[in-house]
Amino acid sequence: MQTPNDFRTLADRVEIAALPGEFTDAVMVRDFDRLASLFTEDAVLSIPAAGIVVRGGDVRTRMRTMQDAWEYFIQHTHPGAIEIDGDTATGRAHICELGKLKTGAAHVNYAIYHDTYRRTSDGWKFTERVYEIRYLDSSPLAGGPLEANGLAITPEQLHAR
Repeated sequence: MQTPNDFRTLADRVEIAALPGEFTDAVMVRDFDRLASLFTEDAVLSIPAAGIVVRGGDVRTRMRTMQDAWEYFIQHTHPGAIEIDGDTATGRAHICELGKLKTGAAHVNYAIYHDTYRRTSDGWKFTERVYEIRYLDSSPLAGGPLEANGLAITPEQLHAR
């Protein structure tokens, strides 16, 4: 039996805790191959309030399609609880999102991803993500991307020392 302080448990917690951040980063930079690699083949990602269910093998294609609907989209992930039980685990990630759809609709929301994980030969992966919206504001957004406000920053400027 693992104790909270044994090295394997600590390593598992670090690897599991990184998954939600990897998910958000992959979505934000539109790296759908990396996003898909975070899920087992039998995984399910669901957003009940929107009637969305994505199966593991469809993550790459469906998430690309969903992201293509946005003019801009920003997601922040904040760590939550993790409970490890051998080669499976459960956890939560707290989410803040804002964005504007190409249809003109906008939203700001706060949500929780209820996650289930499994240890695989390639490390820990999501087997389930259920997105529970806790707060939604669909008022028009006052701001927008820097590019839309004439304040574009080049990659060279981002990496200037």
